[in-house]
Amino acid sequence: MAYSIKQQPTTVSLSQSPIVFSVEETDTSITATGSFQYFGDLYYWQGGSTNQGSVPNFTFAKYPNQSNTGIFDVSKVINSLFTQSVQENPSQVYYYALDTYYGYRDSSNNFVTSSHVQSSTRLVIDGYGLWGESINESITLKTPHYPLLTDGPDTQSFNDGDQIDIYVYSQNIDGVNPDKVRVIDDIGTTDYTVSGSQSTSEQIQKITLTPTNTDTFTVQAFQSTTPLGLSITYDRECTRKYDPIRVKYKNRYGTFDYFNFNLVSRQTFNVSRQQYQPQLGQWEGGTFSYEQYESQTQNYLIDTDQTMVVNTDYVSEDYNELFKQMLVSDEIYWIYDILSGEEQLRPLTIQTSNLTFKTGQVNKLIQYTLQFRWGVPYKLVL
Repeated sequence: MAYSIKQQPTTVSLSQSPIVFSVEETDTSITATGSFQYFGDLYYWQGGSTNQGSVPNFTFAKYPNQSNTGIFDVSKVINSLFTQSVQENPSQVYYYALDTYYGYRDSSNNFVTSSHVQSSTRLVIDGYGLWGESINESITLKTPHYPLLTDGPDTQSFNDGDQIDIYVYSQNIDGVNPDKVRVIDDIGTTDYTVSGSQSTSEQIQKITLTPTNTDTFTVQAFQSTTPLGLSITYDRECTRKYDPIRVKYKNRYGTFDYFNFNLVSRQTFNVSRQQYQPQLGQWEGGTFSYEQYESQTQNYLIDTDQTMVVNTDYVSEDYNELFKQMLVSDEIYWIYDILSGEEQLRPLTIQTSNLTFKTGQVNKLIQYTLQFRWGVPYKLVL
């Protein structure tokens, strides 16, 4: 007869999807007690992997199910920790552990508890799993590009002046331990060192590329001489008639992916206002009068709404997954003034809620139209 943890999350979890522990006491004479409950003390922290506090941050309690098991999903609590935007902190990682035990009241009404059994220390990043993926599936299996934190596609494009940020998980997870990201272009090969420390929460490393003298380049993560995951190839776009709209958005791994809308875009400026009729005239003097510049109609509560409709160029159906993640993203930016060398960001919220995805087999040429709303109004009002 023993108490144990039957199931615990993978080394790195995604905070917006289930993060599940299950515990079990096999002595049915104990679990049959009416007051029997399983308890889980949740600890979470940032900094070093050994910096766990002495007092739990949250306590869960569960009655046993029909299998005499207690199942805890801690994702709701963990996900509430991610209050910073990716723009503020591109390496948001929390450590956590669950200290579990059970308790019940004996025949003398004394509260009896078991010995504590604590899980291994785990990590979590601000992302989500997909339907069809196993509960607690390793992050190394979620994308063929891992340790690059993106779902691709394998071939992408860039325009003159684009800055491309590559995000790589820098730690040894299930034997996948990157030490460099290799960029191969028309000129040669450049290696960017990947390093991380288990003593900090800086688990995600950002590598910034600004391609200038090349028409194509390939990005590939390596562990020594062994390539890791699938590479991504970037091809320069030809000169366009329309100014491209470059957008970056938070993907399902809590990092940024990028896309250029190269066809025509249109911006709309809408104003909403309320009006009232003010009191006219001079009511404080000995006689009544009014001025010709006084208005009988005044505006108040004036607000603005700016939207932007953008169009993709003709793209392959490999981009369909990218657009799905863009449609559900909670952090999107328009990158403008790129060619000036001073990248500016304007927050956007996506307004498109219905997109019919196309395939090359049926549609031949695939092109999409999306609508965004500016995340800030025209007027600065605090």
